[in-house]
Amino acid sequence: MERIAFKMKLKDNQKDIYKKRHDDLWPELKSLLEASGISEYSIFLDKETNTLFAFQKVTGGNSSQDLANNIIVKKWWDYMADIMVVNPDNSPVSIPLEEVFYLK
Repeated sequence: MERIAFKMKLKDNQKDIYKKRHDDLWPELKSLLEASGISEYSIFLDKETNTLFAFQKVTGGNSSQDLANNIIVKKWWDYMADIMVVNPDNSPVSIPLEEVFYLK
């Protein structure tokens, strides 16, 4: 099992809608993530900077970041683009984070 983390950016005053959309996560997206080997996926918000910190436990060497060509993922990106900082293809601007400590 591999642990990965990355950060993204939420636009100002969008926390409630972001949380609501994730509380109502599409079943087909949830199934896709699970089928891709993601067993845990948490997202935390730093309210001062609107920075989202995401953490995943993955198997098989893939993460949600590797699903860019999936139609469900592309639709989700389009759905979320109005409340996040995104790239031209509507994918969230995502910056991988390096693990520097892990207590087992």
